[in-house]
Amino acid sequence: MNLHDNGYDLDEAITHIVNRYGSKSTALIMVLQDVQKHYRYLPMEALKAVAKKMNLPIAQIYSVATFYKAFSLTPKGKHHVCVCTGTACHVRQAAVIVDNLSRSLNIQPGETTQDGEISFETVNCLGACALGPLVTVDDEYHGNMTVTILNKLLNELRTGKMAKTTEEVK
Repeated sequence: MNLHDNGYDLDEAITHIVNRYGSKSTALIMVLQDVQKHYRYLPMEALKAVAKKMNLPIAQIYSVATFYKAFSLTPKGKHHVCVCTGTACHVRQAAVIVDNLSRSLNIQPGETTQDGEISFETVNCLGACALGPLVTVDDEYHGNMTVTILNKLLNELRTGKMAKTTEEVK
């Protein structure tokens, strides 16, 4: 649910998310995941609101938000592209995919395009080694990636006609 579309301000949105988990401190990671899903990153104002609503020190909220790589304190793009660079993907030329993405998007891993449309990152393993090289686009797995398939995926992403699987792209 996108709370912003329902007219909620930041305080109402955070209250709704925190209340979903009963304000339990053990649910902090889940709360932050929902906040990040809502905003596409963790704005400092949202972290302060979470601290207040959960009755936790802002230092604790901030330490969790910065400890886990899944969380971001900077805005992310509308779409997320991730390339696995683990051993299995590496030996299957993941570096070529990373290089092509960097050139095509004119950004480096960990950055977002200037128009805010696409964020690009690399990870050490996505847990699907037999599919290497592996790319995820908005959490959809695309295995046995090639530059040709990647370029088609990027084109589909930019035009809003995204295929769900690599087979649909071919």
